[in-house]
Amino acid sequence: MTTPLFTVRPDGLECRMNRETLLIQGWGQGLRVRATPAREFRDDQLSALLPRPAANPVVEVVGLNASVTQGEVRAEVTMVYPHGEPRQELHLRFIDVRTGRELLSEQRSHFAWPGPRAFSANAYESWRIEATFKSAPDERIYGMGQRQHGRLDQKGCVLELLQRNAEVSIPFAVSSLGYGFLWNSPAVGRVEFGHSLTRWVADAAQQLDYWISAGNPAELLRNYAEVTGHAPDFPYWASGFWQCRLRYRNQQELLAVAREHQRRKIPLACIVIDFFHWTKQGEWKFDPVAWPDPAAMVAELKAMGVEVMVSIWPTVNPNADTYTKMNDEGWLIQAARGMPVFKPFIDTDTGPLYKVPVTYYDPTHPQAREFVFEQVRQNYHAYGIKGYWLDSCEPEVRPVNPELMRLHLGTGSELLNAYPLFHTRAFFEGMQKIGETQAMFLCRSAWAGSQRYGCLLWSGDIRSSFQAFRDQIRGGLNAGLSGIGWWTTDIGGFYDGNGTKPEFRELLVRWFQWAVFCPVFRLHGFRIPNDVAQLEHAPDKPYGKDSVLVFTDTGGDNEVWAWGEEIYKILTSYMFMRERLRPYAMQQMKTYSETGAPPLRPLFFEFPDDPQAWTVEDQHLFGPDLLVAPVLQYLARTRSVYLPAGSRWTDVWSGQSYAGGQRIEVAAPLERIPVFSRDDVKLPVVG
Repeated sequence: MTTPLFTVRPDGLECRMNRETLLIQGWGQGLRVRATPAREFRDDQLSALLPRPAANPVVEVVGLNASVTQGEVRAEVTMVYPHGEPRQELHLRFIDVRTGRELLSEQRSHFAWPGPRAFSANAYESWRIEATFKSAPDERIYGMGQRQHGRLDQKGCVLELLQRNAEVSIPFAVSSLGYGFLWNSPAVGRVEFGHSLTRWVADAAQQLDYWISAGNPAELLRNYAEVTGHAPDFPYWASGFWQCRLRYRNQQELLAVAREHQRRKIPLACIVIDFFHWTKQGEWKFDPVAWPDPAAMVAELKAMGVEVMVSIWPTVNPNADTYTKMNDEGWLIQAARGMPVFKPFIDTDTGPLYKVPVTYYDPTHPQAREFVFEQVRQNYHAYGIKGYWLDSCEPEVRPVNPELMRLHLGTGSELLNAYPLFHTRAFFEGMQKIGETQAMFLCRSAWAGSQRYGCLLWSGDIRSSFQAFRDQIRGGLNAGLSGIGWWTTDIGGFYDGNGTKPEFRELLVRWFQWAVFCPVFRLHGFRIPNDVAQLEHAPDKPYGKDSVLVFTDTGGDNEVWAWGEEIYKILTSYMFMRERLRPYAMQQMKTYSETGAPPLRPLFFEFPDDPQAWTVEDQHLFGPDLLVAPVLQYLARTRSVYLPAGSRWTDVWSGQSYAGGQRIEVAAPLERIPVFSRDDVKLPVVG
């Protein structure tokens, strides 16, 4: 059916009014909404969504009003007559089909202008786009990637939509009102979850584009995974203990640590080779002096049952032997003005007093992706290395001027947030092409849909402090609610951990205990060098040496035996706890791959009908059956724990059982983290 205003299509409804085209399509168990001032939509634009499933929505048109229903959400399109220009416009609101309750509704930021869908022309044939919606004062908003502001509920926050180290922008929001909303644009911008309205902004995009679904949190994550992709199978080795530090300088150091684990008969599933193991950035191969026989190294480690992971950066040094070819082929990010260089950084050829201006390869170019993975295949995979750490993949440019960056698929302003997605895709597709059935990549950044390429997100270069520890709890929960269920942290934090300080040693213990109940159990960090840590006063220069060279050397010890016998005994007891829980952890990974339910989940995910569960930000569930209450304060030896209503909870240490729906005070000596099992579930938490 066609009217001057509406065109009914098999996939939805198209509307044309006020020089704007509006398209609402059924997409999975939700609706995709696009709008543009142009006559046609750009189907070639970057989207987190997979191709549209073959399900047709229910469309109704009555006069000047229409509706589109898909799954449990209905979009209502209504002619309204605002004061100001234009005199008439189409208004959108979204309804929960099961309850008839309004989920989300457009709202002007001013009664006269602009409208709720606003477009301002940019150069390069793009638009600055705003979409504004009514704000519900009692709404809680979760997801949106991983932030360091220390909040689980994002209501009241202004969030920059830009990838940065430790600030991961995944524009998917889960609302306590019962909807999930994906801002389906990789453009740089922001979102304002205000009390007066919610405003989404893209600095440069070809069209407005978002997806919305209705349901409880578990249903929303399932619906989201169906349209953006499911994670692949999780490798069993990755469920064990990972040993890492900044950094093992050579083959001998690395093997010595693995051999010591074996001698002590303590678990080790993976050991990590960090940066500056290479010849130059962009050559993606071992320095033959420090790593003379990678094949023998990998073989020895595999004989111990230990996998190897190696750090891969997307940076390219102009002195690298790959630079000329990559530049000539157009496989590097270009600049609209000035030199195509985006970060001054040290490298192996810089010497002690200066930095080299490195650039980044362009993963939006399919040939660039193939070329980079081919270097990795020849120089790492050929030795049996199958674990890759995709560090610095925001990309980490300085200063951040996305509008100056030109990539194969568009400008930096239009698509820079999708850089980590394309970078991970290069490795995922490369591994598939050579017949590897399992693929998992440790990434410092991610975008919507990164989970389908095997992204294991970690929380970036954070401080070694109890405040940072508290922030990571919220960050990890929100990452899971953004669709990224494979998530981890640097146990003990990354920066400024001083192994001689009692507070850091206690922080390490508390962080280590909690990490047992995270998707990945990984010890990493740059510890203040041992000789500097023992000084009475801080040195004039960072860590007592030239600050340019500090990272190319190595930090203080970061192995479980480095902090004395008392701490060693506690840490190793938790290593064996994780070993006992590996079957349970793998079960959660399987569930996540199948349903999108994150292994690390807030209380309200399992208990959406308990109002108190929505307010708890410092506890979580590991899968459905373990409630974890990490100790987040220095010198604390007890902590308050909320037990959700609707289940009974058993303290795994004492065996005492409690009814849900109450808050209790529990003992938490240094060697113990409060953990409770649900109902009659029995798991080998305590040996």
